[in-house]
Amino acid sequence: MTGFHLAQVNVGRIIAPLDGPELADFVALQPEINELADRSPGFVWRMVDDEGADATGVRPDQNDDLLLINCSVWESVEALRDFTYHTDHLRVLSRRREWFSRMAEAHQALWWVPAGHRPSVAEALERVAMVRAQGPGPSAFTFRESYPPESVESAVGSGR
Repeated sequence: MTGFHLAQVNVGRIIAPLDGPELADFVALQPEINELADRSPGFVWRMVDDEGADATGVRPDQNDDLLLINCSVWESVEALRDFTYHTDHLRVLSRRREWFSRMAEAHQALWWVPAGHRPSVAEALERVAMVRAQGPGPSAFTFRESYPPESVESAVGSGR
C-alpha cells in the first residue's frame, strides 16, 4: 500500500434528540458498532467526542443540534467497503431511515490522506461540500465513483 489512508465522512440529521425514545435503539447500538469498527481489518481511526466513546457529541453545526457527523480513517476503500456492507454494520445501516431524515444533497465523502493524518470536522465538511458542488473527483469521492491514492497528486495540480 502507499503512504495514504482513506478518510470517510458522513453527516446526517437525526429525527429527534439523541436522548429521546425515537433514537433509543440507535444509541444502544453505537458501542457494538464502534467496537466492531475498531477491530475490523484495515481500521485505523475514528472521530470521537470529548468523552471518547463515539462522535455523537461532536456537532458539525453549532446551530443544528440534530446534525451528526461520523468520520473515520481506513487502510483502503476495500477495507471500508467490507466493514460497511459485509459486517453487522449493514444491519444498522439498513435501519438508518428510522433514525435519520433523508438528505436532499450529498452527505458522504471519501478522500485520501497521508498515513497518520486525522481529519478535523472542518476538513471533513469541506470534502462533503466538494462532492456537493463538483461531484466525485480525486479530492472527494464516493463508493460508487472512487479514485486511487495516486490520483491525489494529480488533483493537487488541477486544483480539485
